[in-house]
Amino acid sequence: QVRLVESGGGSVQPGGSLRLSCLASGNIFSINAMGWYRQAPGKERELVAFITNTGNINYGDSVKGRFTISRGNAKNSVHLQMNSLEPNDTAVYYCNADEVAEMRGSELSTYLGVWGQGTLVTVSS
Repeated sequence: QVRLVESGGGSVQPGGSLRLSCLASGNIFSINAMGWYRQAPGKERELVAFITNTGNINYGDSVKGRFTISRGNAKNSVHLQMNSLEPNDTAVYYCNADEVAEMRGSELSTYLGVWGQGTLVTVSS
């Protein structure tokens, strides 16, 4: 079964940095796009950034110039370098993989819209 496990959340002061990582576990054959979304208390979940397996990247407007997304060499991981953090960045950050292909024996299974459990980022003085 495919799982996404996030790490790297925590508390930081305004202007600080954090690096989030997400690793897909399972017998992964391929993953299309991976990305990060966030949800602050009382707000809807919003896109932070995503990156496709061909390297195309899209950022949410509020994080452009401050956050950098990258894929790991094995293509089953994604990282988010967050710099110049602001209190408005406080949220639970969720890793997402839009389409995951996994080998199960001799068969290829496809999973759509896989989410991690979330990791809390708190920016406060």
